[in-house]
Amino acid sequence: MQTSDLRIFLAVASASNLSAAARQLDLGPMQVSRRLAALEAELGVRLFHRTTRSLSLTAEGEAFLPFAHTMTDAEESARGQLSPSAASVSGVLRMTAPSVFGQTIVLPLMARLMEQLPGLRIDLDLSDRVLDIVGQGFDLALRIAPLADSELVARKMAPNPRIICAAPGYLARHGRPATLAQLERHHCIVLQAVPKWPLLVNGELQRRRMGGRVLTSSVDAARTAALLGMGVTMLTYWDVRQQLADGTLVRIELEDALMEELSVWAVMPTRRYVPTRVKVFLDALDSELRQGM
Repeated sequence: MQTSDLRIFLAVASASNLSAAARQLDLGPMQVSRRLAALEAELGVRLFHRTTRSLSLTAEGEAFLPFAHTMTDAEESARGQLSPSAASVSGVLRMTAPSVFGQTIVLPLMARLMEQLPGLRIDLDLSDRVLDIVGQGFDLALRIAPLADSELVARKMAPNPRIICAAPGYLARHGRPATLAQLERHHCIVLQAVPKWPLLVNGELQRRRMGGRVLTSSVDAARTAALLGMGVTMLTYWDVRQQLADGTLVRIELEDALMEELSVWAVMPTRRYVPTRVKVFLDALDSELRQGM
């Protein structure tokens, strides 16, 4: 079984389109189709359902997907160990990250990395949902929510505490809350994913439902609403780091409650055969986050 055929299989599975995969691989559609047919013949199963209008993985193709990733990653890891130079960092880094963190931290970092590493490409899913990185073939997920127990490999990258904040104009009009009781009387901008704010009161984690006029599913929208003076919001440090630094948002600290401590986590499907592109990205991200704290 040739790893070149496995890469073709993975490209087609990702694009769900032969022509798009062929363009990505710089091959002709007929060449891609023939190599897929040869791989299916070698495996003795059909990997894709094909019609004139659509292409999708069969159950066998879905089952084969993580094995194909493991085999191609193992080859890349071996090549990286034998020739650990910039030229050896290549391929598509498939990753998912929270939307605001991805836009403000990941994309600028990737722009600099791709200047240095011409063989590196990125397939980035920006979503505040927790995705199945094994089933969907991601190399890496960056997560900020508390991690559930799983067989995935997690690496702590940086602290990311929750922050209560508001625009200076809002605080000038409504006053700056100093206690939990005062905070509960303010207009709060609430994320649908966190309807109750987690607060440490006398060392105990409590979840308080905050009243507010703005409820949103988007971290970006909550931050924008706060910048517009629509109320007090609770986000994480890396979501509002720049706004706190330039003074467009002001951090609010309470006398009788502390905020929950979170972290930025890098989550990978396995500790074995970690592709060189993932290692290089995580090293660069680690350096970036250390400078930004």
